[in-house]
Amino acid sequence: MLLDICEVSKTYPGAERPVLDRVSLQLAAGETLALTGESGSGKSTLLHLAGTLDGFDAGEITLAGQALSALDDAGRAALRRQVVAVVFQQFNLIPSLTVAQNLSLHARFAGRADPGWIGDLARRLGLEAVLARYPEQLSGGQQQRVAIGRALALRPRLLLADEPTGNLDEATGDTVLDLMLELVRDSGAALFLVTHSTRIAARLDRRAHLSGGQVT
Repeated sequence: MLLDICEVSKTYPGAERPVLDRVSLQLAAGETLALTGESGSGKSTLLHLAGTLDGFDAGEITLAGQALSALDDAGRAALRRQVVAVVFQQFNLIPSLTVAQNLSLHARFAGRADPGWIGDLARRLGLEAVLARYPEQLSGGQQQRVAIGRALALRPRLLLADEPTGNLDEATGDTVLDLMLELVRDSGAALFLVTHSTRIAARLDRRAHLSGGQVT
């Protein structure tokens, strides 16, 4: 099991009740999972916990065989570099870097840049003609393709996607999702995708729903 979330709880300071209450969820290598739920239900919180981007109060999360509670900050950072990549709704591209530089950025920082793989990603994502452009010169769909390519350039074992088509129109979003699912499948990565759309969720292998702090 690549990701094992077991009885995890999380309460934010000042909150009357936990945003996550003894949540359990598992994700196998190569599997795709969609997590749905209303706005504010804790979907993004759970995704951030899975990616070691935040801490939890109780329970345990095991990622790639390592219990997160046993790791210090440096250990969690190393695990992120080796195992996890994230695609956010807001793209989070570096405006002063070209498309080509954005695509290779995280892989270079991790010491895992593979020019052949990055070139293949650029081709399959339809970005070859815009590699010298800057993010502000791209459409929203193109920017999200760059964000997906940047994440997959790491060859992660787990790809986390937080409403990756939320800022796109339906047609563009469907195209971007098609490409992401194809590339995830071909790379062998697992995908944990957060979405409010049951239509998008139906495209993945499994679906879970978060409500009242618990997963059903």
